[in-house]
Amino acid sequence: MRIGILTSGGDCPGINATIRGVCKTAIYNYGMEVVGIHGGFKGLIELDFELMDERSLTGLLTMGGTILGTSREKPYSKKHAIPGVDKPALLKANVEKLGLDAVVCIGGNGTQKTAGKMANAGIPVIGIPKTIDNDVAGTDICFGFQTAVSIATEAIDRLHSTASAHRRVMVIEVMGHKAGWIALYSGMAAGGDVILIPEREYSMEKICQAIMNRMHRGKNYAIVVVAEGISTPRPNHAGEYIASTIADMTGIETRETILGYTQRGGSPCPFDRILSTRMGSHAVKLIADKQFGRMVAVRGDSITSVSLSEVAGSTRLLPVDHELILQGQRMGVCFG
Repeated sequence: MRIGILTSGGDCPGINATIRGVCKTAIYNYGMEVVGIHGGFKGLIELDFELMDERSLTGLLTMGGTILGTSREKPYSKKHAIPGVDKPALLKANVEKLGLDAVVCIGGNGTQKTAGKMANAGIPVIGIPKTIDNDVAGTDICFGFQTAVSIATEAIDRLHSTASAHRRVMVIEVMGHKAGWIALYSGMAAGGDVILIPEREYSMEKICQAIMNRMHRGKNYAIVVVAEGISTPRPNHAGEYIASTIADMTGIETRETILGYTQRGGSPCPFDRILSTRMGSHAVKLIADKQFGRMVAVRGDSITSVSLSEVAGSTRLLPVDHELILQGQRMGVCFG
């Protein structure tokens, strides 16, 4: 068999480890040939590819980013349409031209949605979920999430000392447009006093009261962890809005730190290296078994798969009654 592999959407720790898991399993265990497609779906449309071999895989397990490159190309989207160019038809024609028996698509929600449409068009495809936001439906966890949480937690840990020394409120904005998984997990891991997530409404009065109550108990600083996607009057500036409002309402010196892209760069943590390897290997098993139109998924401790039709276009939000939220509330953490 001959399979193609591409990465689409934002970069994420563990993509290269997943590419390695797919390629090594395909080449060594099944004797398959692997075609690496550059720049996501854009590369498949433009026939930008390379043949993957053992030399292509050297050093991938620990390497951040993606050696295949990526793009935000959405071939089935009208917004990405080019007059006179039938991108969906080109996708199918080029899969046949390259002689691919299947295409492995590594990416987040948008990528899995596109993969689902490819499957509906008769293209044999397997999806592997990737996102630091941990918000792809159908799987308990995505590779990249644990690394992002580790990076955010370390950053918040370092800000504790500055907050304490200057008697400040430190507001740390982490990634998470629609889902607050990183904010919750890094906030709890780093001892955040206030944690704000997109799934829950918040009250600035309650937030400020929680901070003042902390000060009255003799705690001279506070840590506020904010997901970038919370609702504010200032779009794309969640941390800045929360920090300035706290300062105005309490009179306490407040500073914001936006972690930004540092959360999804660099080498994956050991957990994500192992998860990426397992997911990549399982994707090839699905291909060997001719189980197409599916996405690799984690359920408990097991690697399994779900139909792309079940997950395409869906977002895995953080339940507002999540056990970690309830535990935080019992410990006095304010969730707005």
